[in-house]
Amino acid sequence: MSETLKMGLPSSMWPVRRQVSALVHDCRGVAATEFAMIVPIMLVLFFGTVELSSAIAIKRKLTLVGRGVSDLTSQSLDSINTTGMQNAFAASGAILLPYSLTPLNATVSEVFIDSNKIAKIQWSQSATVAMVGGSPQATLTASPRKPKDTVTVPGGLLVPNTWLIWSEVSYTYTPTVGYVLKTDIKMKDEAYTRPRQSLCVDYPPPNSSSSSCTPVS
Repeated sequence: MSETLKMGLPSSMWPVRRQVSALVHDCRGVAATEFAMIVPIMLVLFFGTVELSSAIAIKRKLTLVGRGVSDLTSQSLDSINTTGMQNAFAASGAILLPYSLTPLNATVSEVFIDSNKIAKIQWSQSATVAMVGGSPQATLTASPRKPKDTVTVPGGLLVPNTWLIWSEVSYTYTPTVGYVLKTDIKMKDEAYTRPRQSLCVDYPPPNSSSSSCTPVS
């Protein structure tokens, strides 16, 4: 310590002055302090990336699930029975793996476009898909769509006197960690396909006294 500083301080304060000066110039622990300051930001970036990436992947898979349900149903020869419908839902739900299938809900409907280009539901079936015994299983449920309901169809698909297979899928994504995304994210998608091997796909299969591809009036 210089003589000038010493003259301005009592001799008993000189050790304290030296300790304060040493503390000011001591750089030990700076890295730990900086790390403690940036850890929250690093965690937000890390968990945010993980959760957002999972949400985007599930949304993409959900689109494929909707396409799968519609496509499998439309490939039926001229009708599909209850077992075939359950298999279509279950097989399409497997696309979502390895992510949880719960809660995956799907609805498939047949739509008839009349001569006035008005789209009406012919039949509709819903299902929930879950893992049972290590494999996807579909449980059929009541559909919110009812026969004769008028629905909106993209303009490019409004071809008079034709049928469409319309699938709707919904899923609620629950963040695994919940550090960044605090609330569940509701997702949904839909797909349209035309019957592949016949004019329409009846469900359930018509009995001997009813004719196939008869629009609901």
